[in-house]
Amino acid sequence: MAALAKRIGLVSAFTMLSRVVGLLRDMTTSYMLGASVWNSAFITAFTLPNLFRRLLGEGALTAALMPNLSEELEERGRAAVHDLVNKTLSWLVLVCLAITFVVLGGLELLLRSDVSEKWGLAAKLGQIVFPYILLICVAAILSAALNLFSRFGIPALTAVWLNTSIVLSLGIAGWYLGGDLETKTYWLCGGAMVGGSLQMLVPAFALMKEGWRPTFDLGISPRVKEVAILTIPGIFGAAVFQINIMVSRGLAFSVSDSAAALLYYANRLVELPVGVFAIAISTVVFPSLTAAVAGKRMGDFSQTYRRGILLCLLMAVPSAVGLCALAPDIVGLLFERGLFSENDTGATVPLVWVFAVGMPFYSFVSVETRAFYSLKDTKTPVVAAGVAFGVNVVLSLLLMGPYGAVGLAVATNFAAIVQTVMLHMQLGRKNLDTSLKSLAGDVARIAMAAALMGFIVVAVSGWLSTRCEDGLVGNLIMVMAPILAGISVYFLGLQLMGAKLKRLLN
Repeated sequence: MAALAKRIGLVSAFTMLSRVVGLLRDMTTSYMLGASVWNSAFITAFTLPNLFRRLLGEGALTAALMPNLSEELEERGRAAVHDLVNKTLSWLVLVCLAITFVVLGGLELLLRSDVSEKWGLAAKLGQIVFPYILLICVAAILSAALNLFSRFGIPALTAVWLNTSIVLSLGIAGWYLGGDLETKTYWLCGGAMVGGSLQMLVPAFALMKEGWRPTFDLGISPRVKEVAILTIPGIFGAAVFQINIMVSRGLAFSVSDSAAALLYYANRLVELPVGVFAIAISTVVFPSLTAAVAGKRMGDFSQTYRRGILLCLLMAVPSAVGLCALAPDIVGLLFERGLFSENDTGATVPLVWVFAVGMPFYSFVSVETRAFYSLKDTKTPVVAAGVAFGVNVVLSLLLMGPYGAVGLAVATNFAAIVQTVMLHMQLGRKNLDTSLKSLAGDVARIAMAAALMGFIVVAVSGWLSTRCEDGLVGNLIMVMAPILAGISVYFLGLQLMGAKLKRLLN
């Protein structure tokens, strides 16, 4: 478990860098495009290739592939792993090319039909960025192989290449070439495609250093068949999840021209801690879970699962409390400039509060689904995702009228809670010791330490509000000083209450 904690720390550090660059990307896009219809159209269009990324790359296929890669490594060594990677990639490329051809044709038909101007704009941008699907899906499979070989750093940096490319492209467009919102949006699309290319090439070179050589191979081995069989139900589950996102963003786009962009920025702030800690934890835990199953060490499986959940709570609870306390200052510091106005900040803050409440549940789902995938059960997550989708759609339609974007955020949170509870209950029915009762004491300590931290953060923020001048430096102090004070008080509080961090991590 000590090695597990070190790997989580490594992935967290690289993911933190990725998220920081991602925030810089969001700061750049909010400055250049604000909450305009162009920004909302790009976010809506870029959701489409990300849908298929989840279907064929980072979601269903990776989940089906990882247990089989672990078994190949256990039984036949690295050469067999490389062979399975090549076979999987060969079929994946063909599927991605076919999907790209169909989707581009569908978007062209949409453009020629009688749709509103803003939906036509989203379709036009979708034609530009949809080929990103091929780049990111290949990158996902290469990253999965690197994770199997305990090369976690490079996969964790994948998003850095995308975000850096977008920042540079928008920087060139905004500062040097100028142009209207349309021109800047096309630069944004170009940056996304360049970034996608780097996301594929960097892990490819890293895997080649591990002995892999790319080979086009459409051979069908028993492992390939098993990956395909496991992928099919996973595709439905990933489809439900991504369609859920698309429906939410589509409904937001219908609420107002700015709602989709504001929901996106609020969710990005929540994704920073979730991405740094929860995703890092689940990424590192997944190979450990699959290795435990492959070696029939189910006691290790149960222990790793519980540690993953506890580590998620250890970071998600204080992050949610701090984000709620500092939401106005954080949104103002990061986004309120250029075309992103003070009114946009005021509209974003309530969305941040709602999403922050759901952070622990988003974290749980990430670990729980990987537990099922390691057991080669891709059906149960499909059922849970389907139920969550239904809950989200029904609540969204009920709440978007009276509450607008806030209602959509509440619906998303409630659906995540339902999904979390369902997954944990179903995992407990597999004759595994996955009970979380033994964590009750540590959970109580985490909650009390987080509450104390929240009190200190609010107190420090209030004290500084009468002493810091407006401007970048003052706003930076208003955010960073309470955060540093809160982190210190949180971990000190854990220690004083007897929650030894070494014991929590080992």
